[in-house]
Amino acid sequence: MQHTSYIEISKTAYKKNINFLKDEVGEGTQISIVVKGNAYGHGIENIVPMAEENGIRHFSTFSADEALRVYNCSLHNSQVMIMGMLENSDLEEILLKGISFFVFEFDRLEAAIEIAKKTKTKAKIHIEVETGFHRTGFEWSDREWLGKMLKENQEYLDLKGLCTHYAGAESISNYVRVRKQIKEYNRFKKWFTAQGVKFESYHTACSAATLSYPETIMDMVRIGIASYGLWPTMETYMYKFQTLPENNKNPLKRLISWKSSIMNTKTVKMGEFIGYGSSYMAPRDMTIALVPIGYGHGYSRMLSNQGKVLIGGKIVTVVGTVTMNSIAVDITDLEGGQKGDEVVIIGKQGDNEITVASFGESTQQVNYELLTRLPLDIPRRIVE
Repeated sequence: MQHTSYIEISKTAYKKNINFLKDEVGEGTQISIVVKGNAYGHGIENIVPMAEENGIRHFSTFSADEALRVYNCSLHNSQVMIMGMLENSDLEEILLKGISFFVFEFDRLEAAIEIAKKTKTKAKIHIEVETGFHRTGFEWSDREWLGKMLKENQEYLDLKGLCTHYAGAESISNYVRVRKQIKEYNRFKKWFTAQGVKFESYHTACSAATLSYPETIMDMVRIGIASYGLWPTMETYMYKFQTLPENNKNPLKRLISWKSSIMNTKTVKMGEFIGYGSSYMAPRDMTIALVPIGYGHGYSRMLSNQGKVLIGGKIVTVVGTVTMNSIAVDITDLEGGQKGDEVVIIGKQGDNEITVASFGESTQQVNYELLTRLPLDIPRRIVE
């Protein structure tokens, strides 16, 4: 049964992104590919094998259910790390599968130690410290008790990492805050070292920090949006632009293309309203095409009367309100345009292109939001 739309994911583009990122971080730093949000809408089961083909052996997820998906589709026994949600009741399975996880509170640490004692399996943990993000992480005032627990229970704990997360490394407006975080993280690191508590790796950098704050590139970096071919923000790209080679000023290549087809066409008389309500009145006799994607598929209602798609290699505009399952587009000036014709929502057609960033410009959505809203049931196809 054919779906109303489908997504293509480019292996060639992915390889180029990974190679660029490897060059950025250098040989001594491990890249952990972040696959939270269903691999930023690309599909965990699609991205993990492609990443492993390119030498990646470490993946970061937000939650335990995502981690299990990575574990089950990995072909190379890659390391998996949970950065966020993990119920204590799931700890035993996570420990036995060798999956590592962030610890940012004493309750999780205590539970991990108890399960490790019970199963005689070391808990692979990353201690997250609070440096100014104010969401998760041990406070500076926790350090004495935390250090004591880590030393007293070292036979049950495998200290995989000391980590933190930056509060907006993608924006110059957060520069002072991020600089303070870097300083605070180093204070924690120095203190633990002085206490004889050593970690296998030290990691703090996301995509934006990796590209904008080179000193945050330590033993490992956690790369999300950049691996999918998108700059965290235009500011990040502008920061890197001058140092990029003249023959490769845009090294990150978008993986994803989103396509559908015309469901039907219709003529509309001048002065008639199109779709729900009265948000769009035909300014002339028009021909419209109905495309079977809408806000139920991740195409925001904020794109009503302003979204763009490609048909026949030409950019055409959404007219009327975006509905749950469809959009209407103006094809009056197209030569042709008939039922079954390809519609490109994201991607190239002919000499034109609709980028993910173009959605952000129209709707205030960031790249991350649009991609992660793409439903799981839209078929994903791997292409060269």
